[in-house]
Amino acid sequence: MRPGFRRVLVVGGGSAGWLTAGVLASQLGGEGGIEVSLVESPDQPAIGVGEGTWPSMRDTLRRIGVSEADLVRECDAAFKQGSKFIGWTEASDTLGYYHPFSLPHGHGEVDLVNGWLRQEGAAFAHLVSAQPAVCEAGLGPKQLATPEFAAVANYGYHLDAVKLGIFLRRHCVERLGVRHIVDHVLAVDSAEDGRIAALQTRASGALAADLFVDCTGLRSLLIGQHFNVPRIDCTPWLFNDRALALQVPYARPDSPVACQTTATAQSEGWIWDIGLPTRRGLGHVYSSQDCSEDAAAARLVDYARRTGAPADSLQSPPRLIRLEPGYRREAFVHNCVAVGLAGGFVEPLEASSLVMVEMAAAMLAEQFPSDRDDLALLARRFNESFRYRWQRVIDFLKLHYAMSRREDSDYWRRHRDRQTWTDALREQVPHWRRQPPSRYDFPRIDEMFPSASYQYVLYGMGLRPDARPGRPGVAQAEHCFTETAALRRRWLGGLPAHRALLNDIAERGLPRH
Repeated sequence: MRPGFRRVLVVGGGSAGWLTAGVLASQLGGEGGIEVSLVESPDQPAIGVGEGTWPSMRDTLRRIGVSEADLVRECDAAFKQGSKFIGWTEASDTLGYYHPFSLPHGHGEVDLVNGWLRQEGAAFAHLVSAQPAVCEAGLGPKQLATPEFAAVANYGYHLDAVKLGIFLRRHCVERLGVRHIVDHVLAVDSAEDGRIAALQTRASGALAADLFVDCTGLRSLLIGQHFNVPRIDCTPWLFNDRALALQVPYARPDSPVACQTTATAQSEGWIWDIGLPTRRGLGHVYSSQDCSEDAAAARLVDYARRTGAPADSLQSPPRLIRLEPGYRREAFVHNCVAVGLAGGFVEPLEASSLVMVEMAAAMLAEQFPSDRDDLALLARRFNESFRYRWQRVIDFLKLHYAMSRREDSDYWRRHRDRQTWTDALREQVPHWRRQPPSRYDFPRIDEMFPSASYQYVLYGMGLRPDARPGRPGVAQAEHCFTETAALRRRWLGGLPAHRALLNDIAERGLPRH
C-alpha cells in the first residue's frame, strides 16, 4: 500500500457504520495498515429495526473477531433459520410456506422439482429440506457443543440492532483500534477535482481522509446532500413506503422463541414478527396510498393481541418509520462511498439491508485502493456491482407479491398486474412455468439470491411448473427425499429447544475454534 492513501473516515455509526469500520480495520488495519476513524453525532438516533440477518453475518462477525456467545448475551440475539410466509398465496392461507436458509438436499445435482411434482400434496420446502420441521418444532440450529459460528442447520441471527451497534463499537475501539469521534459534522470541504478533502466538525475541526464512507442513514449526508446523487425510485414495483414498529414482551419468561421471521400478509401490506430472547419485534409494512396510519396501527395491535402480547404492552402507539424505497444511482463518487441506508433501502422483506452492508464492506476491504487510479476503478466496479444487486433484490421481493392470488384489495391486484412487474420477472416467470429456476438464470458467482430461493418462493406461492415426463432423475430425487426425511428425524431428535439453547449459551458460552 502506497503512503498517503491509507486514511478512512466512516461518517455515522449504527450497525452499518460499525460493521464497515470493523471489517476494514480487521482486514487492513494494524501496524503499517490503514487508519480507520468513525465520526458520529451524539444526537442522531439509530432507526433500530433491522433485526434480521443472513447466514453471511456469521462469517463477517467471525472475521472481525467477536465472540458469538457475547453476541447472544449483549445483543439480545437469537438464531434465525429462514422466513415463514403466511397469507401470501390467498387471504385464507393460515399454514404458509417456508424459505429456509438450508439449500434443498441434492440442489444443483438432481432434478428435485420433477420429483416433487410426482409427490401428491407435498409442500416443496418440507420435502427437500429438513429445516422447516426444525422451525416448526421450535428447535435451535446447533447444539451447545457446536463451536462458535459453526452450524448443524444453516442460520443467521435475530438481534437488537441498536445493541448490535453498541456491541460493535466497543469491539472496534477496544480491539481493532478504530478511532471514535463523537462530534457534529458542520460542512464538507471539497478539493479542486471534486473529491472530499475534509469534513468540518464542531469540536474536532477538520477531519481529513483519503476515503469517506457515508453511513449517515436516510439523511445521506455525503452522497445525497453533498454530491446530490439521485435515487432510483422503486415504488413503481414495490409499493410499501411506511412501517409501524412495536416491541412487546412475551406472555411468560419461558415462552418459546421463534427461530424464523414470520411475515403475515395483510390487505395492504404485511406484518413482521421477530423473536428475541427478551421480547418480540413486530412491524406493519404498508402502502400509504392504500392504507391509513390508523388502520395499519389497528391491524398491528390486533395481530399483537391475537399472538399473545400482554394487553398492558399495547397502550403506547407504534412508532412510525417513513420508508424511501430506492437506491442511489451511484453509491461511489470520487472518494466517497455510501453504505447502508445512505446508499439505498427497499423494504424489510427478506432482510436484505444488513447483508448489503456486509457485501459493501467486504468489497472495500478486498479491493482497497493504493492510489487514485485504483480508486476510480474500484468506484466503477462498485457501482456496477451494487446496481445489479439492487435490481436483483427488487426482482426477488416483487416475486413474493406478483405470485399472490389474493383478491381482497386493489393493493394485491396491482401487485399482480404485469405492468408493475420488473422486466426480468416478465421474462422469467413464463419460463419458470416450464423450467425450474436454475444457475442459468443467475449467472454471477455472488448472486443475491440463488435459484433455490426462487424455487422456495415460487412453489411455496403455489406455482406448479409443467411436469416433464420421461426426464431422467426421478429415482435420484426420491432418494434425496428419503435422505432428507432421515436427516429431519435426526435433527428433531438431537437439536435442543431454541430458548433452552440461548439460555445455555448465555450462561456457559460456546466452544471456540
